[in-house]
Amino acid sequence: MSLTFHWFLPTNGDSRHVVGGGHGTPVTAAGGDRPPAVRYLAQIARAAEDVGFTGVLTPTGAWCEDAWLTTAMVSQHTERLKFLVAFRPGFVSPTLAAQMAATYQRQTGGRLLLNVVTGGESQEQRAYGDFLDKDARYARTGEFLEIVRRLWDGRTVDLDGDHLRVEQARLTRLPDPVPEVYFGGSSPAAGQVAARHADVYLTWGEPPAQVAEKIAWIRKLAAEQGRTLRFGIRLHVITRDTSEAAWAEADRLLAGFDPETVRSVQEGLRRSESEGQRRMLELHGGGRDGLEIHPNLWAGIGLVRGGAGTALVGSHAEVAERIREYQALGIDEFVLSGYPHLEEAYWFGEGVLPRLAEAGLWTHPAGPVGPAPATEIPFAGGAR
Repeated sequence: MSLTFHWFLPTNGDSRHVVGGGHGTPVTAAGGDRPPAVRYLAQIARAAEDVGFTGVLTPTGAWCEDAWLTTAMVSQHTERLKFLVAFRPGFVSPTLAAQMAATYQRQTGGRLLLNVVTGGESQEQRAYGDFLDKDARYARTGEFLEIVRRLWDGRTVDLDGDHLRVEQARLTRLPDPVPEVYFGGSSPAAGQVAARHADVYLTWGEPPAQVAEKIAWIRKLAAEQGRTLRFGIRLHVITRDTSEAAWAEADRLLAGFDPETVRSVQEGLRRSESEGQRRMLELHGGGRDGLEIHPNLWAGIGLVRGGAGTALVGSHAEVAERIREYQALGIDEFVLSGYPHLEEAYWFGEGVLPRLAEAGLWTHPAGPVGPAPATEIPFAGGAR
């Protein structure tokens, strides 16, 4: 089966520097370098579509533009690209969400994917009027997805749950196709919801051994429900013609991290209720040393950004090899990003994807691409 690659739409702004934000942290000033206007986001979307990404992820939260509205507008500037829309189920009726998804599929020709985000930070949730604690939010997410999936099956739904209640809920027009549900989370409550309702379980970019443990955990839970899931991973990427050039770019980004910003962001992230965020923090410990936590896996992004905090860094061949390493564990979808997102989409699409195609691991959604360059400049230097 061909690997699937998604890119990222930076609806919190873009820059040649890392743009922070997420999990209760504010967007850094660099986010104003390239504001998230539809015109610019459409450039990124078209670039991703051209080089061979299947879809693009959009985030959700107070730190970025609304994902539903933004992607609906950007979709009109693309032809094939799918939109992995992140949303929080506690903020909208499940019947309305199911109806919105059906409308989105009709208006875009079936290009919606859904990234269900329960919400890890109570402070931000309360700003939206949601006062449930974390475990209750996951329980509500389970009820929400139960209702939505029944509606998408064409059923009339009556459900009186602990958190949600609907009577005689029904869709007059069903989505075609039914959107796939992407879901992530590292807590026990998250695992149960994923096992029962997700099509694709997403993990942030931890070292392969930790990712393997997560996959085994979710597979076991899903098997107990009589289900099987696919697995995806969320990573940043810095890929260049040589390893030295890629690491020089990582060093440039790191040099731009203001110490006070790092201190402030880390202080805020340590208060996070998210188990996944705690695991991200453990990878770097808030310091600038020892950031290469696995060959070509760099934890520097997480010093100033909440959520996904690791990047694949190296030559095109090295990055392709790391992707093969994750693929061997059971990962078959990769959700990637890089700063700035327009240029980095081309670096990855023109440097790494042809190598994976040559290895028989990937096929361009619009047809075959040419072979990778015949020459490869070897890596020189020690671990970073």
